[in-house]
Amino acid sequence: MPLPPQLQRAIEQETGRHPSKALSQAAAELSEAYRTGHLGSGAFLTTELHRLAYAAVRLPATFAAVRAVLAAVRRLLPERPLTSLLDLGAGPGTVGWAATEIFAGLEAATLIEADTGLIALGKALAQTGEHALLEQARWVQGDLRGLTAFTPCDLVVSSYALGELGEEAASAVLRAAWAATSQVLLVVEPGTVRGFALIRRLRDELIAVGAHLIAPCPHHEDCPLPAGDWCHFSQRLERSRLHQRLKEVALGYEDEKFSYVAVARHPLQPAPARILRHPLRHAGHTELQLCTPTGLQTVTVTRSNKAGWKEARKAEWGDEWRGGG
Repeated sequence: MPLPPQLQRAIEQETGRHPSKALSQAAAELSEAYRTGHLGSGAFLTTELHRLAYAAVRLPATFAAVRAVLAAVRRLLPERPLTSLLDLGAGPGTVGWAATEIFAGLEAATLIEADTGLIALGKALAQTGEHALLEQARWVQGDLRGLTAFTPCDLVVSSYALGELGEEAASAVLRAAWAATSQVLLVVEPGTVRGFALIRRLRDELIAVGAHLIAPCPHHEDCPLPAGDWCHFSQRLERSRLHQRLKEVALGYEDEKFSYVAVARHPLQPAPARILRHPLRHAGHTELQLCTPTGLQTVTVTRSNKAGWKEARKAEWGDEWRGGG
C-alpha cells in the first residue's frame, strides 16, 4: 500500500527545505525514541526536524494501518453515508488522509491535536488542492487529557493516541468519544502486547456502555485469547525513496502491526468469524485460525469443500471469514 501521491509529494516538498543529513539524524533519533518507549512521554516531537522525520518515516505506517481498518469497517457498514469526521490526537492529519480514500461522502472534519507544530505541518500537507475536506478541516489545539466533551460526528477515530495517556485518562477520553459518536467509533493502537491490552480493556468498556462491535470481533463475548497472546494484524506499506534514504534501508516495504476495535451506535452485522493468523496453505487444504462467536477454532478447508475452497485460497490474515469448514 503506497501513500496517496499528492500526500507523498507534499511530504517531499516540506522535507526538501532541510539538509538530508539533518533529517536522517532526526529519523534515527525518532526510531530510537520508539524503540526505548520515550516517544510516548509526549516530549520528543519538539523540533521541526523531528516532526518532518515523523511525516517521512512514521506517518506512512500509521496511514497504512488506519486505511486498512477503515476499509474493513466500510465493508461491514450498510449504505448509510458518513459525512463528518472527528480525529482525536490527529498528529499531522494522517487519519483524514486515510478517511478521504475510504469514505467519499465526508463533508467536514475536526482534528484535535496538542502540538501546534504538528498542526502547522498538517495544514501545510493538506494544501495540495486535491481534497477540500482536508484543506478546510477544523483544527483544534488541545490536550486530550483536559477535554471532557467533543463535537458530535458520524465517524470518530483515535489512532495511536490513547496509549500515550495512561489508563484513567484513556478511559475518560473513550467515554467522551463515545458520547460524540453518531455512527462509528474506531480506536487503533500498536500491534504489541501492550497495545492489545489497552484495546481489550477499551473493548470491554465500550460493550458495557452499549456499543455494538463491528470489527474485528465477531461477537460481544469475553475475548477468548489466553494470557500472553494478543490479537493484532499487519499491513504492508511501500517505502518511498525518501523513506528508504532517511531510514538508511534498502528494502522497499515494511509491515505495520496494529490492534483495533470498531463499534457502532446502532446494531450492525459483524463478520461471522475473523482470521487471526496467516493461513497455512498446503497442496490439498488450508488451515485457518479463527475467532468465532463460540471461541477460537482451527478450521481445515479442503478442495472437496467447493463453497469454501476458493475463499480460503484468497483469504489473508485479518480478513473476515464467511466460508465453511
